[in-house]
Amino acid sequence: MTMADDEFVQFAEAVAPRLRRTAFLLCGDWHTAEDLAQTTLAKVFASWRRISRRDAVNAYAMRTLLNTYLSENRKKRPGELLTGRLPEQPADLPSPELRMAVLAALAKLPPKARAVVVLRYWADQSVIQTAALLGCTPGNVKSQSARALDKLRLLLDDVATEPSPAAASTHVTDNEKKARHG
Repeated sequence: MTMADDEFVQFAEAVAPRLRRTAFLLCGDWHTAEDLAQTTLAKVFASWRRISRRDAVNAYAMRTLLNTYLSENRKKRPGELLTGRLPEQPADLPSPELRMAVLAALAKLPPKARAVVVLRYWADQSVIQTAALLGCTPGNVKSQSARALDKLRLLLDDVATEPSPAAASTHVTDNEKKARHG
């Protein structure tokens, strides 16, 4: 292995988990996310020797991931079947119902709007960074994120107002209290 190959292996090991998580938020499916991350790393590897500024390689990888996601989404692969099985979740996460509701709401956004939301609010990119990654103007990012957030608020409003199953089972009505205390 050459020194460039060693550098790429170290880079890939460090960035792969983040690429997979970002890809999952973009597409909503772990298997597709894994494919997107692997395709991204393959494309980055093919360009590794041409990438002159090593400090820009993370941005290059993120841009490659977004381009791959958006081009795959244009193709609309009809042969895929999404399952209802969720991956194992680490501790300290929000309730499964809330996570599922957020992911379902995110899935209802158009691909570019979804990419804007993921980059701005999950990957913590600035408006300018997001615009550069998506190849659009900062104004476009602002309007896309405003519209996407409005749509997410509408979609998630029902989830926020519904009591959780645990809270619903412990809720005691005034009539039940009166009946208990005679």
